[in-house]
Amino acid sequence: MQAPDPFLQREILGGEFRILDKIGTGGMGSVYRASQPAMSRTVAIKILHPQLALRKDLISRFRREARAMSQLTHPNTVKVFMYGQLEGDNSLYIVMEHLEGQNLSRLVKREGPLSVPRAIAILVQVCGALQEAHEKGIVHRDLKPENIFLCRNGGLQDFPKVLDFGLAKITETEMRPGSIQLTQEGMVFGTPEFMSPEQAQGKILDHRSDIYSLAIILYEALTTKLPFRAQTPMDYLQKHVLEPPIPLDSRVPNLVFPPGLGQVIERALAKQREARFGSALEFAEALRPYAELYSQRLPSQPPSHRASAPTAPPALSQQPAPQPQRRFLELALVAAVFLLMGVALTAVALRYVIR
Repeated sequence: MQAPDPFLQREILGGEFRILDKIGTGGMGSVYRASQPAMSRTVAIKILHPQLALRKDLISRFRREARAMSQLTHPNTVKVFMYGQLEGDNSLYIVMEHLEGQNLSRLVKREGPLSVPRAIAILVQVCGALQEAHEKGIVHRDLKPENIFLCRNGGLQDFPKVLDFGLAKITETEMRPGSIQLTQEGMVFGTPEFMSPEQAQGKILDHRSDIYSLAIILYEALTTKLPFRAQTPMDYLQKHVLEPPIPLDSRVPNLVFPPGLGQVIERALAKQREARFGSALEFAEALRPYAELYSQRLPSQPPSHRASAPTAPPALSQQPAPQPQRRFLELALVAAVFLLMGVALTAVALRYVIR
């Protein structure tokens, strides 16, 4: 029989928060929904397993990276309110904004391939969040669809929030089947499907590793498939390092993409990081022209992977309404025609009577 969760319905941090229920759990801890009465808001609290607090190196790294994460202000980055260690068992915790919606992985699984404008509109916003983090020296290291959360914001339905910035090394990871732990000492977790070649080889990472991972996320959102055919985690790692990605245009039959989009993604997936886009902002600028089609599409139009301009309405609807004077003349002309026809018919009838 499983032991009851010791945090449920418990007040922590001197009664500032009351834990309501568990949102999810992972290999290194759990995430809870909690209320903060003083602020009249609901928050999410991530609590790591108590045994992790026994490692001083993890504590210092957690504090350093949580402090950096709390300074991120981009609207597409999940907000961090506070962090530290709980009284009693010294468990590490981090308090964040509570989000309602679904992650990108669930959206694609439920709806299938996203339209080009919709997918890129999401990814361009994620690039903005990455740009701010990279400028502050934070590399995500575990970008994947599960870490891009879509919610509503001011009427926008697909408003992404990037989760777990800078904490991929030390917090729980929603691992896909087959995900592996790369290094025990560094507690570095990764998802092979989305790793850059340098990450697969255990090299030191910089911001361009995130750009590679983001390109794979976009590729999967557009096709529901990954740019490599592999069966095991090790297969994916080898293909990231050794094999070129399958071209976007040939990955799925009957899916047609705008000219040039495949080349943009291919550059972001270059094996050598020097050949990729130099920044997330540069990647976003290369994608932005395709996203602009999204704002031009009417809400009633079905999604399409074709890069076509919005269809013009029928010519009849574009004709101006008749002016009153012109309308009067038209009616007078019609009346005259009928009058002449009546006279002609009367003449014919009279001739018939006279005969």
